[in-house]
Amino acid sequence: MKLTYHRLAKISLILVYLVIAAGAVVRMTGSGMGCPDWPKCFGYYIPPTTSGELEWRAQKSYKKGQVIIKNEALWVAVEDFTTTDSYSDGNWEEYTRHDYAAFNAAHTWIEYINRLLGALAGLATLALALFSFRYWKSVKKITLLSWLVVFGMGFQAWLGATVVYSVLEPVKITMHMVMALIIVAFLIYLIHETGKRPEIVKFDKLTANLLWLALGFTLIQVVLGTQVRQFVDEQIDLVGEQAKQLWLAEPQIQFYIHRSFSILVVLLNTYIAFRIYKLKLGLSPINWVLVLILVEVITGVAMNYMDFPFGTQPLHLILASLLFGVQIYLVLETRKANKSLKTL
Repeated sequence: MKLTYHRLAKISLILVYLVIAAGAVVRMTGSGMGCPDWPKCFGYYIPPTTSGELEWRAQKSYKKGQVIIKNEALWVAVEDFTTTDSYSDGNWEEYTRHDYAAFNAAHTWIEYINRLLGALAGLATLALALFSFRYWKSVKKITLLSWLVVFGMGFQAWLGATVVYSVLEPVKITMHMVMALIIVAFLIYLIHETGKRPEIVKFDKLTANLLWLALGFTLIQVVLGTQVRQFVDEQIDLVGEQAKQLWLAEPQIQFYIHRSFSILVVLLNTYIAFRIYKLKLGLSPINWVLVLILVEVITGVAMNYMDFPFGTQPLHLILASLLFGVQIYLVLETRKANKSLKTL
């Protein structure tokens, strides 16, 4: 049973990371409003594939909540009915949460897949919470944190809805990303606590403190990165998707802070790796930290100096979230080593 829980925790983590990756693709393709309502998509469980499906039609049956686009606005069916030969205002009410009314099949299905992955991740964490009752008598915090993850996923879903209702308001997008990282942190903690750790890790107080600092730096970089990305989105709206050389032609201060702060991230993590190797602390995941930071820097440089090569934007975000996860694991390892040291 406990082994099943551990594996399910890993599956949940993978699914959450897939949601983060899908969200990054949504941002890259500008598909955030591909489904203008929530939790359905244009009022359908399976969204339309052509704009014609969202046009009013005579002699067609509509279900309550289904959406059409008419006069550049969204209109929602107030009840189940079948249309006659003429349009009747009484069957429809205007969608008032926002005034965005456009259909792009690719954007719709990209956003829809993102939501499907989110639903799968939610179901996986719910199953994890149910399995966690096995730990209730021995380690209550496992059960409590498992259910906290479920509530966190619910809150994340609500944040996703508010992002849509606000037509992609930057602050809410940032909150959405930070909440995803919090869920990642909880899942990694649960995986760490319920798994076997054959590797012997030595404790060094300075290294442990520096790992916490590095984790904080990564979180700051993620927040700054989402703000830079929002600026890029605004520039795309102004100059168009083809004028990539203009997206960062006149960047805001957040970009310079983000770029300069990355130097501190590189130096700090390099020094941490040096201490781990020198003191033989046994924290081998630091190798992944260095690799992830290297590729993260390469994608950042490519976006700035090579005019955003295809795929670099989502890859940059995915790498940052993976880096955060590995750093969380390193922090937990040093915490465990410290506890072991105190019991000697």
